[in-house]
Amino acid sequence: MALNLDGKKVIIIGDRDGIPGSAVEECLKGTKAEVVFSSTECFV
Repeated sequence: MALNLDGKKVIIIGDRDGIPGSAVEECLKGTKAEVVFSSTECFV
């Protein structure tokens, strides 16, 4: 089942030691989702 993100606003919080927010944002470029915030944080 595919996730429909058409017209949705997305907040991305990535992890410095895992998947950075910029990588998730790049994956969403082919969708019609609007990225309103993207960040990579360090969770210690």
